Amino acid sequence: MRAQNDWNNWKTALGKAVDFGETVGMSDKTINTVAEKVGTFLSNKATPSNDEERLLKELWDVSDENERNILASLVVKMVDK
Repeated sequence: MRAQNDWNNWKTALGKAVDFGETVGMSDKTINTVAEKVGTFLSNKATPSNDEERLLKELWDVSDENERNILASLVVKMVDK
C-alpha cells in the first residue's frame, strides 16, 4: 500500500505545482517544458520507488526528444484534473 500512497502523493504534489504555474500565468507550453526538464532530471538522478515510477522511467529512457515532450505533456494532463 505504501507504493500506491507514494504514487498518489507524487501525483498530488505535481498537480499542485501545475496549478501554481497556471495561477502565476505560465503558459501550457512553459509548464510542459518545465515538466520535460524535471523528467530528464528525475530520470538521471532519482531511483524509482514504485512500479509506476519505474514504468515512467523506462518510457522516458527509450523516448526521443519529441516523445519525451509528449510524455511530459501527458503526465501534466494526468495530474491537472
